[in-house]
Amino acid sequence: MKRRKFIVNSSMGIIAATPVFEHLSALDLPFFTTGIKIGEITPTSAVVWARLTRDAIRVADTGKQPNFLFLDETKNEWHDIAYFKSTYKEDRPDRKVQVNMPAGTTVEQLDGAVPGKKGFISIHYSIKGSGHWNKTSWKVVDQETDYSCQFAIDGLMPFTAYDIRVMGKTNEKATNQVEGSFSTAAEKNDAFPVNFMVTTCHEYNDQDAPGEGGFKIMKEMEKLKPQFLVHTGDVLYHDHKAKNLALARWNWQRMSSLPCYVQFYKNTPCYFMKDDHDTWMNDCHPASTNKFMGDFTYQQGVQLFRQQVPSSDKPYRSFRWGKDLEIWLFDVREFRKPNEMPDGPDKTIWGKEQLEWFKQGYAASDASFKILISPTPIIGPDRPQKKDNHSNANFSFEGNIIRNLIGGNKNTFVICGDRHWQYVSKHAKTGTHEFACGPASNEHAGGWKKDEKYPEHEYLNIVGGFLRVETNRIDGKPTIVFSHHGVDGNLLFQKQFS
Repeated sequence: MKRRKFIVNSSMGIIAATPVFEHLSALDLPFFTTGIKIGEITPTSAVVWARLTRDAIRVADTGKQPNFLFLDETKNEWHDIAYFKSTYKEDRPDRKVQVNMPAGTTVEQLDGAVPGKKGFISIHYSIKGSGHWNKTSWKVVDQETDYSCQFAIDGLMPFTAYDIRVMGKTNEKATNQVEGSFSTAAEKNDAFPVNFMVTTCHEYNDQDAPGEGGFKIMKEMEKLKPQFLVHTGDVLYHDHKAKNLALARWNWQRMSSLPCYVQFYKNTPCYFMKDDHDTWMNDCHPASTNKFMGDFTYQQGVQLFRQQVPSSDKPYRSFRWGKDLEIWLFDVREFRKPNEMPDGPDKTIWGKEQLEWFKQGYAASDASFKILISPTPIIGPDRPQKKDNHSNANFSFEGNIIRNLIGGNKNTFVICGDRHWQYVSKHAKTGTHEFACGPASNEHAGGWKKDEKYPEHEYLNIVGGFLRVETNRIDGKPTIVFSHHGVDGNLLFQKQFS
């Protein structure tokens, strides 16, 4: 294969081929194999994330993954997780870990690895069809940032479609680009329809379309042309793979480089929220310690999450999409107290600052519909053994504050992630509805019995899929529709409010 043909076909056909490439080594070129991500959309701004990579394709899935042994201190023996599950009923043993790499293999050679490349990135953006391109300055990317960077683009026009070109270079001749698009939000006084999706819990090992790029739902959501996606967290799972920072970065590389994500995110803006698994490990909080995670710390997990997705200054924020919709996105990890702490006024998930921020913003909002989106449930019901969310007794003091605060408004709704099943529930006391979107695949569904339907449940289904939310005006009257879809895009349940 001639070099020119190789360059054009690599990175899924999005490379700008020019005659100068004939005279360059492929080793000189940067690529965008982990894709680009556009997020944090407002009427006048957006954030664009990009990462330079060394190779045009990810490392093939050949079975090269690290394995881990844990120390049984009583016997001074090293064993795998299966041993601790069967012997001590420990799914995540709080024991010293030994990292074993395949013989002769580095982290850069593991399945799905996408090594980064030092260079420079710039963003070019244009109102669709205008032909006038604005350009940012060049940013250096290197190992410290995992070869990624983010650009906050301001001064955009409301409710306007934009094209973007993400430019990468290692020198003046070795340049490359990837193209994408997005639309800004409408201003708060404009009544335009809104169509968005919500997803959660993407476990790499539970892909349902590995031969087609990863997960079916990504293609199905794209078909419905959402203006944006809200990812409620567990973007990936660190627990059983990330025992140091290098392995955690590899975990992000192999997930971000799945073709289904590369295709989806380059044209669909996203608001990313973090939960326990994509921060550190199950049910974690800032004071968490566990030898199971090796040298990878909670603080590293928080920093890495912010580094790998389009991020805002604060992990909690609100967005207005026209006259009819305001959305609040909450952080449920950085400010929480330990699950083991006795419930009461001092026990919190949101923290005092976040709760006060929401109270003030919620009281001031004149949106027709108000939606709280939380990585974890606020209404429930949830399993009694789960103790990390507002829907159970473990955080009921703060949960009651939130539920009572929003319960008097019939046009306020809650959406949650984290649960591996779909449901719609109605809080018995306040009448507030909560919609759980379900996990990314049927393989990842479970944790609830399909025949265990509580009086609060208006819909219950132990399946993977996603939630679609649409606002519109019918005869001048604001209307909102919540639709649960399966992994194949099939409509499973729908509920409308006006």
